[in-house]
Amino acid sequence: MKVHFRQLILLIGVFCVPYLSLAQTPTDGLMMPKGDICFLLNFEYGQFDHYWEGETLRKNGTIAKVQRRTAMVMAAYGITKRLDVYAGLPYVSTNSTTPNGGKFAGTSGIQDLALGLKYEVLRHKGERGELTVFGSVLFSTPVSNYLSDYQPYSIGIGAPQIAWRGILEYEWNNGFYARVQGGYLWKGYTQAEREYYYNDGSYFTSWMDVPSAWTYEAVVGKWFMNKSLKTELSYNSSSSTSGDDIRAYNAPQPTNKVNMDRIGVFAQYFFNNPKGLGLVASYSRVINGRNAPELSVFSAGVTYQFGLFSAKN
Repeated sequence: MKVHFRQLILLIGVFCVPYLSLAQTPTDGLMMPKGDICFLLNFEYGQFDHYWEGETLRKNGTIAKVQRRTAMVMAAYGITKRLDVYAGLPYVSTNSTTPNGGKFAGTSGIQDLALGLKYEVLRHKGERGELTVFGSVLFSTPVSNYLSDYQPYSIGIGAPQIAWRGILEYEWNNGFYARVQGGYLWKGYTQAEREYYYNDGSYFTSWMDVPSAWTYEAVVGKWFMNKSLKTELSYNSSSSTSGDDIRAYNAPQPTNKVNMDRIGVFAQYFFNNPKGLGLVASYSRVINGRNAPELSVFSAGVTYQFGLFSAKN
C-alpha cells in the first residue's frame, strides 16, 4: 500500500526545470497494488545565484537570485501487480529577487503533462533479502504556450521528451536497501520567438534542437518504524549528448550542453491512522555542472492512497 513519487518530483533540466529528465521518471523500487491509486500534492521551492557558464562557475548581478516555485498534482495507479501507470501536471512560477533593477520579469504557467509506465521485470526473494528489477518509460509534452527560450526564467524547455530507464534494487532483511539506475532521455525540438540563433554556427530558423542526455542515479536507504518511515541519500548525474556552451555575456538557450551532478536526501512517512495518508519531503543541491545552475531545491507534499474500486482503506 505504499508508493513514492521521489523521482517524479526530482526530475530536473537546465536553467528551467522540466519534470521529465525527469524529470526526472517513476524510478523507485516500489509497485502499486493492483487497483490502488495514489495522489500526490507537492510544493517545491528552488533557487540559485551562481551558475556554470561552460565549465566556469560565475555570478550574474543582472539576474540576482533566481527563484522557482512549483505546485504539482500527480497520480499513480496499479493496472496489475507488475504494471503501474503515472501522470503528473505542474504549475511553475519564476522570478528574480531584488536588486536586479527590474531588468527581467519572471513568468508562470502550466508546464508539461507527464505520462509514464513502470513494469516489474523480476522479483527474487533470497535468504538475506530481495532483488527487484524494473523498466520504465515516461513521456511529457508542453500543454501551454510558454516561452522556452526565455531563460533562466522559462518554466520548461518546450519540447516533447521520452525517457527510458532500467532500475535494479536490493533490499536486505534489516531494512537497508540500495538502488542503481541508468537511462536515456530523448528531447525533441522547441520553437523560439526569433528566426536566428547561434549554436557553434548560424541557424536561420526558430526551431532549436534540444540535446538529449544520459542519466544515472545511485541511492542508499533504510526503512524504519515497521516500514512506516523511509529515508534515502542519493547521487544522480545527467550528461547531454551534444550542444553548445553558454557564450560570455549571453543568456542560456535550449541548445546548450547541460551536465550536472546532484546530491539529495528524501524521506517519506506513512500514517497508520488515517490509513493511506503519507508525507514526503526532500532536499537536493547541484554540486557540479556545465551550463547548469548551482540549484538548491526543497520540496514537501502529501500523498493519499486507496483502492479505486474497493474500500481497502
